[in-house]
Amino acid sequence: MVVSESSARRYALDPDVRLMLEVRDGNAAAFEELVLRYQDRLITVLQHLVGDRDQADDLAQDVFLRVYRARKTYQPGARFATWLFTIANRVASNALRNKARRREVTLQPKESGAVAARSLDSMVLASSGQMPARQLDKAELRDIVRLALETLNERQRLAVLLSKFEGMSYADIAEVMDLTPQAVKSLLSRARCNLREVLEPYIEYGRTPTSQIAEQAPEEEKEANVNQSPTERA
Repeated sequence: MVVSESSARRYALDPDVRLMLEVRDGNAAAFEELVLRYQDRLITVLQHLVGDRDQADDLAQDVFLRVYRARKTYQPGARFATWLFTIANRVASNALRNKARRREVTLQPKESGAVAARSLDSMVLASSGQMPARQLDKAELRDIVRLALETLNERQRLAVLLSKFEGMSYADIAEVMDLTPQAVKSLLSRARCNLREVLEPYIEYGRTPTSQIAEQAPEEEKEANVNQSPTERA
């Protein structure tokens, strides 16, 4: 990918991009620093995508290995986090396709980290537009958030994770998913509606969300295709 000089200067302001540029120049300590900064965040997102902590650990190592192998040709064409999670999305998608081919049974994910719980607590409570009738402890809340996320299809789940965990903008998420910002906005809107539908019965009546992952609706698939970037449509 050819990166313009102005784009390179813009993203060079990102401290993590600057670290990656040091990695490109042979600074091993800079790479270790990037791993320390992103490892837990990366594993948390991957765990939600593939449904298994052990596999998420392995995939995170694969992602960092790909980053290291690409160091000599690295050019700052995006924020480092955007570039990293673009690689992670491809790695997770490949893993899910391979798992589907082998017809493996998806394991229930282990308890998410504290970062996950804090990031999505507000989504759970805001879904119904009211506070729950009973107090939810942290462990129960994490379990319900996990089950609710599992009801989303792969596209919606990734968009939510990048938005809530990483605080990415529509533009950054669009770059990771190779969509337009408008398509990302649509995905997040549908995801919020689906989460509200799943969480309201639990918050009001204590009904546990089903862990079955929803299939993408035909109209959503059509809309996503229309709003794909030219790269993805090619």
